[in-house]
Amino acid sequence: MSTFTINQRFEFLGNLTSMVIDGVTPSLIVTGEGGLGKTHSVTQSIKRTDLTDSDYVFFKGYSTARGLYNTLFDNNGKLIIFDDCDSVLEDKVALNILKSALDSYETRTISWMAKMNKSDEYPQQFDFTGRIIFISNKSKEDMNEAILSRSLTVDLTMTPTDKIERMSAILGSILPEYTLEAKTEALDFLKSVKDEVSLNMRMLIMVTKMRATYPSNWRDMAKYMVKS
Repeated sequence: MSTFTINQRFEFLGNLTSMVIDGVTPSLIVTGEGGLGKTHSVTQSIKRTDLTDSDYVFFKGYSTARGLYNTLFDNNGKLIIFDDCDSVLEDKVALNILKSALDSYETRTISWMAKMNKSDEYPQQFDFTGRIIFISNKSKEDMNEAILSRSLTVDLTMTPTDKIERMSAILGSILPEYTLEAKTEALDFLKSVKDEVSLNMRMLIMVTKMRATYPSNWRDMAKYMVKS
């Protein structure tokens, strides 16, 4: 387990994301359980820059190796964020493409050596100049070592106590339409069940809404929801 607090690690994430945005380094891998703010933190770092919508692109979900190759070619030169695209980490061909894309060399040549149709519009090889942020729900221990060695890496794996600490740190900045009292009571409830359920930020949001909507009898509903 990291000797750094979860809030320190999120601060590192913001700083390292800025390094990729600014082109200081070409790639960053962010690991850790989903639903606890990895994507939000990266998005907020991007919003604080002068990047336009045409300078970066988000991709989420399943991808084949060929889909990955085409995506890198189509968005060459941009900041590309792969969010929850863990399927490529299970495919040997996709992993080899990703190794080339994440490397720290100034020239990163990506190749597709399989036979292509004569009508295929894509080349079998190109020099990749983009930057990549790969956000994974895997733990760092489950990531391919060759992938990790090629990039900056931030591991945001959290204990239940870490999750409560992180929620507490951002409580004032989320859900501005709800009172701090409602959010604090929702967080206190989650603190009481943190060792019984798998906490995430969505759970805090849902419990806060229950607390605000049914201030007199929300606890039983919340307990039913989080333990179902």
